[in-house]
Amino acid sequence: MAVVLAYGSPSLGHLFPLAALLTELAERGHQVHLLTMSSGVAQLRATGVRAEPVDPRIEAIAGPDWMARKALDVLKISIDVMCRRAVFEVDDLRAAIGRVRPDVVIVDANCWGAISVADASDVPWLVFSPFTPYLRSPGVPPFGPGLRPLPGVVGRLRDTAIRPFVTYLFDRRMLPRVNAVRQQVGAPEVKSVDDLMRRAPLLLAVGGEPFEYPHPGWGDAVHLIGACVFEPGPLRQPDWLTSIDRPIVLVSTSSIKQADAVLGRTALQALAKEPVHVVATFPAGVPPNLPQPTNATVCEFVPHGELLDRVCCVITHGGMGTTVKALERGVPVCAVPFARDQAEVARRVEVAGCGIRLPAERLTEARLREAVRAAMTMTDGARRVAAGFAATGGVQRGASLVEEHLLRPAAKQVVE
Repeated sequence: MAVVLAYGSPSLGHLFPLAALLTELAERGHQVHLLTMSSGVAQLRATGVRAEPVDPRIEAIAGPDWMARKALDVLKISIDVMCRRAVFEVDDLRAAIGRVRPDVVIVDANCWGAISVADASDVPWLVFSPFTPYLRSPGVPPFGPGLRPLPGVVGRLRDTAIRPFVTYLFDRRMLPRVNAVRQQVGAPEVKSVDDLMRRAPLLLAVGGEPFEYPHPGWGDAVHLIGACVFEPGPLRQPDWLTSIDRPIVLVSTSSIKQADAVLGRTALQALAKEPVHVVATFPAGVPPNLPQPTNATVCEFVPHGELLDRVCCVITHGGMGTTVKALERGVPVCAVPFARDQAEVARRVEVAGCGIRLPAERLTEARLREAVRAAMTMTDGARRVAAGFAATGGVQRGASLVEEHLLRPAAKQVVE
């Protein structure tokens, strides 16, 4: 059996999908090590993964997303955070490689410094992306604005016109800083974030058709491996759940503090007189002075596993984790995107016919209420997406790809 070293971005939305793959590798008998957010260490150790915290200076770097006025401002903040973290990731991963001596290294797609170290090393490595990868592909609009794919000449003209702006905005802010890190570790210079991701010999990503668009330009190194759902610890049904006799609408906001608390507040008010029970969760902290309708339960976090069996619709900020977790269970989604990759996630919900997209700037009680009503009728679309996730082979297929493409060739080379 092999020694696997994974390096993760310090966020629950990144930790849990990666954990799904790592626990599968651990169950196959591989010795799995992980550097991750400090608050997730105990949860992963309980699964048999040898988890340790990343350098605390990395976790200390966080952006004030909730203060940004526009999605573009959040993007700028996120790029700055990842570039600043990249500097500290270099010594952090180097030390771990020296300590663990892995047969393969798995790096989160947002850890640009760790990717550079892995690229410069002689250890087989891959990238794990808990969201749609930043990769160009013919017929697919540039990643970021959440544009609907348009076929034919009109679509090509639109994408050609927009792509330089999106590329310039992203690459101008990250390339000089990332290439400075890459020069430091002896990795080749990259010309774009697309180029950075394509350096990986293997890229595993959350998703699957029909939720994800067809990508003829991704190449053979990129594989979608389903929803990658991980539930920490033993699942226990909350006591209050047994007393609910109505269909449940789950409201899930981000685990990172963003400007999405208004989504939970609006949902509580919009659905106060609907024949449902609202479970509103605020993982980044329950905001003060929320409405308290009689048909609602408010909490910081509740395990989604058993709860989703009772849910008729999930209202989400468009985070990839919650969205695919709901769809994997055939539960339709009402996605209200605020920033980051959420516009892309919400658009995929709409295009796949598995829920409703409601832009945050159009969020009102009346519109949200109508969107939820419409989403509840789209169970067939959600089930089609669930079948698509299952057809990828999931984390079982992901673990097999790691073994086939990286571990077995490396072992053969050692024998020879």
